[in-house]
Amino acid sequence: MKEKLINAINDKTATTAVVGLGYVGLPLAVEFAKEGFNTIGCDVSSEKVGLICEGKNYIGDVVDDDLAQMVSEGILRATTDFSALSEADYIAICVPSPLDKHEQPDMSYIESASKAVGENLSPCTLVVLESTTYPGTTEEVVLPILERESGLVCGKDFFLGFSPERIDPGNDVYKTKNTPKVVGGVGADATDVMEAIYGAVLSGGVFKVSSPAIAEMEKILENTYRNINIGLVNEMAILCNRMGINIWEVIEAAKSKPYGFQAFYPGPGLGGHCIPLDPAYLSWKAKEYMFHTSMIESSTVVNDRMPEYCVSRIADLLNEEKKPLNGSRVLVLGVAYKQDIDDYRESAAIEVIDLLCRKGAEVDWYDPFIPRYYDKQRQEHIGLEGINEQVVAGYDVVVITTAHSNVDYDMVQRSAQVIFDTRNAMKNVAERGNIELL
Repeated sequence: MKEKLINAINDKTATTAVVGLGYVGLPLAVEFAKEGFNTIGCDVSSEKVGLICEGKNYIGDVVDDDLAQMVSEGILRATTDFSALSEADYIAICVPSPLDKHEQPDMSYIESASKAVGENLSPCTLVVLESTTYPGTTEEVVLPILERESGLVCGKDFFLGFSPERIDPGNDVYKTKNTPKVVGGVGADATDVMEAIYGAVLSGGVFKVSSPAIAEMEKILENTYRNINIGLVNEMAILCNRMGINIWEVIEAAKSKPYGFQAFYPGPGLGGHCIPLDPAYLSWKAKEYMFHTSMIESSTVVNDRMPEYCVSRIADLLNEEKKPLNGSRVLVLGVAYKQDIDDYRESAAIEVIDLLCRKGAEVDWYDPFIPRYYDKQRQEHIGLEGINEQVVAGYDVVVITTAHSNVDYDMVQRSAQVIFDTRNAMKNVAERGNIELL
């Protein structure tokens, strides 16, 4: 069975499929199609499927022309009909894996996708979970569902494994194509098939590990490392402010050391799908083993408090101007969770906006990449269409929560009464009399 599937991969007669056409799934599907694999994209969203069928791209890391060409040539097609998965030799599950309101893993998307795959699973197919999750998910959750729904046996009738997504939205150097791929299968044969399929498409290389749990934990380690270090520098930023020390200058000085230090930067809180969520998966799973992940929990406390800390600093700035936060006009610049992208998932900027509004501030916001966003209650929030000197001058305070590079910060500095810069976005602005750094 292994040789048959690897041969189909090598001669590109294998059909590939991706379940979940979001920030992870669509770029992956496009890469398979570009390499000549007949590719099927499945999603429950008729809106996403409709856009793809029209050759219209909605993901920043996908080249518009690549998607349009693959669709027009018939190499890539999208559907809401999951029965199309029965044609596939390889199926990647790339669905969301959020936390619920109790900060515990919400497995409903993975379970639903696994059920749909299992109902349409053909023999001699490789199934790979790419959704970030806690160690053990592939074998404890996905495997039983696939076997139950398909009537097939893992390792005998089909292959299963885990390969963590490594998507960094907005990264101009590392994309899906050239980022190394970690693979861990249920059994050595599954891992070999995973190496073959990803090696045929991606140029960054394939790193094999001995089990899905290793690959799952590897992904958690990547983002927990970042979570803890960001928590450290956020705590340092709070201390440095009390001591009258510029944390940004401290970090730049530390970066001069050519070994033993990697720079992380403070901000209004964590954002994106991975860093704020992944460590919580591990903390939740660790309790099953009577183990408390103290460093993760401590850094999470610091990072979760940053939006509230930023609002407190904004109130202090207004107080110095003899103005209360309640009733003050506040302009927030940036709702994306990081620079120069249109992704606002888990964005700390939105939490800052919510807190300001709850305290009575009159808040407007502008983001050159995001004209509107939807909050947890699916309410629509519309941003300003643009900013100029007259617009900026009309606010009591300007708060920079995302360091987009296409904002005229010199104009902002000239026009604003007071600026609170949580990202050091204005580091190149010469006149700094009205700028307060986080």
